[in-house]
Amino acid sequence: MTLRQPSPHREAYEIKVRGRLDESWSQWFDGMRITSVGSGDGASTVTLTGAIADQAALRGILARLWDLNLSLVSVTRLEVRSGGEA
Repeated sequence: MTLRQPSPHREAYEIKVRGRLDESWSQWFDGMRITSVGSGDGASTVTLTGAIADQAALRGILARLWDLNLSLVSVTRLEVRSGGEA
């Protein structure tokens, strides 16, 4: 997976939630890439991936997900390799 190169003070994250979002929400989530996968039980898992400026920005994104009543599955900090790949 290729991510845009974070600035020196940004880290990349992968946030997974249960629910539904499409790519049109990306701007509201600070440009994070949004992918959705359906499951056999009718539930969807949404993954947001991208660089986040700091812990305050991460908390803001998590608060937006909470406001949309999406259930948090996981938050993972990604290793960013040289060249901007995670």
